[in-house]
Parts: sequence; C-alpha cells; structure tokens
Amino acid sequence: MEREELRAWLRLVLTPHVGPVTARTLLRSLGSPQAVWEAGPAAWARLVSAREAASLAQVPPDLDAQCAATLAWLESDPAATDGEGGHHLLTLADARYPSRLLEVANPPLLLFAQGRLSLLHAPAVAVVGSRHPTAQGTDNARAFARALSAAGVTVVSGLARGVDAAAHEGALAAAVGGTIAVVGTGLDQVYPKGHGPLCRRIAEQGLVLSEFLLGTGPLPSNFPKRNRLVAALTQGTLVVEAAVQSGSLITARLALEMGREVLAIPGSIHSPQSRGCHALIRQGAKLVETAQDVLEELRLPEGRGTPGDAQGALSWDAAEADEAPTDPVLQAMGYDPVSQEALSARTGWGPAELGARLLELELLGQVARLPGQLFQRVGAA
Repeated sequence: MEREELRAWLRLVLTPHVGPVTARTLLRSLGSPQAVWEAGPAAWARLVSAREAASLAQVPPDLDAQCAATLAWLESDPAATDGEGGHHLLTLADARYPSRLLEVANPPLLLFAQGRLSLLHAPAVAVVGSRHPTAQGTDNARAFARALSAAGVTVVSGLARGVDAAAHEGALAAAVGGTIAVVGTGLDQVYPKGHGPLCRRIAEQGLVLSEFLLGTGPLPSNFPKRNRLVAALTQGTLVVEAAVQSGSLITARLALEMGREVLAIPGSIHSPQSRGCHALIRQGAKLVETAQDVLEELRLPEGRGTPGDAQGALSWDAAEADEAPTDPVLQAMGYDPVSQEALSARTGWGPAELGARLLELELLGQVARLPGQLFQRVGAA
C-alpha cells in the first residue's frame, strides 16, 4: 500500500464522529478514501450530517504519527511471497478482506493481521467461555478445539484467560485447521500480558487479528467490538462454560443476530459456570457432547484431518461411561465440585488418609483443587 493511500484510510478511521457506517456511505458515493478527501466540504455536506462534515474538514492531529507507525509495523515483518505470514493491513476494498465480515452492519474499515491470512476464508467455529472456568471446562475447551482443528476447522477465539486460551492451545496442538485470535488491542500490544508466548505461537502457526490501530490499549469498550468479529468470522459459536452475566453470552447473542448457529456444552447443575450454557440451551441453542456434534450441526465436513479425529480426540467409549471408577475417592467424588468434608462422609475416610489420597490424585492430574477448598475430577464426564 502506498503511503498516500494508507494516510487516506487512516484519516477516515481517526476522524471523530465518522464511524464505519458513515465512512461506507462516503466510499460508496465517492469511490475511494483518496476521492473522499479530494471531494471537499460541498460533497461531504450532501452526504453526511453537518457535524460529520465539520469533523471531516479537520485533519486528526495524530494522523502523521499513526501513518509512520503503521508503515514501520508493516515493514518490520513483511509477508512471504505467497501472502502468508508476517504483518498485513487489509482495507475494506481489499480482495483478501474476509467476506463473512461484510455481512456485519458495521464492518471495520481496516484489519491488522499477523500470520496466515488463508484462515480468514476457511470453515471456522468460535469457541468461547468463562475467564474462570472449572478444570472440566478448561479440558473441554482444549479437547473440542483440538478435535475441530484436527478435522480441518479453524478455531476462533478472543485470547482471553480461561476458555479462550485453552481453545487456542487445543487448536495449536492439532495444527491442521489452525486458530485465529481476535484481540481487543492494537497488534503491537498483548492483553492479557501473560499471554505473550501464546500470542506469538498463534502468530507463527495461525492468525492474530485486530480492527484497532497500533498503540490501542485494552479499553473496556474494545471487547464487545472484538466479540462481534469473533462471531462474524465463523459459521457458529460454541459456548463451553459461562456464568449468566458472562461476556461469552454477548458473543452468542451477536452470533444469533447475524444468523449464525449457537451451540453449548451442558455442565453440572451445581456449577455457576454452567448456568449460562443451560440458559442458552433452554433458549434453543444446540446441546453438544462431542466435536462430531458440532461438525454435524454446522454441516462441516471432516476435511484435512485424519478421518475420525474430530470424534476420537474427544469422545469416549460408551462402555467406559457405564463403568464406575476403580478408585473409591473418584467414585465418591462424581463429577461435581465437592468439599473434603463431604468426601470424608461419603467414603468414611479420615482427614489424613483422604488428604493424602487427594494429593496423589492431584499430582496424577486426575483431580483439580478449586477455590473454596473444593475438589473436582478432571476428565470427560
């Protein structure tokens, strides 16, 4: 992209009171961002409100700095000859701009991207959920994402703590369908900060995407905007765990408004993190138990992965489900969070003996210690 073209796009984005809807009105009528600025005040007055026309007449004070920073960012990691990898800037007029986003009422004028642009056009499922999932929720997010990626489906999420991070990690482990992280900051920043290594892995093997200009920090208002892109880029949204007031339910609502499918994994009736999923299911979301359920509901073929991976990576043998666990503590625990006192009453074991066994099971990865001195089995339920 030439500097003047970039400057014209950035000026549209930076101009106060001129959002994507107004910008698209100008572009439809005048043809290009350069033509918008060449048209002048008389043309603007015919197309937009007086307030917007007055804003267009003022050059944003940070335009030159943002233009220089963007050019430097693009040049710091240029894309390969096939267009994959490296830094990219997609405009609304770019042929590589994802067609699914054009179905959104207010698609971003610019998309900053790092990694594999081809993932923007692949079959995709959003996997979202709580930032504070249970051990079971984390395992489910990772396993579903791994199975979907193994089947050639791209997993889209928001790089947040909890379910988002587990979904990205699971998709990277399969490395077939890949993963897209849609973030709520500029791509020169990482939020949460502790996700720097994960973000770098996604940029190397998948794609990191943002509609926010470089230098943009994690403002609260950014994340609902990010959520609409997560929903829009996919054929459906899978909610793994969510409290009733979870931001994941916003993503699910946005998906429904866009005509996308919403799916949810049921959980324990005693877990607050399951109530959002249960509410979605009551409202008509598809209840899913395996990744194969997701593929069938969204009519996504098992593509580039090994046949059966989508099922085998997560599903468990029905006969195994009927077998009681051989360990008496696991048998007494079931699958819901439980206190040590309740386990003691169920097993008849004393505090010392039970505490030692719980520690062994924790070290074996079969039990997770939860806040509030609770314990929960880890694994399929």
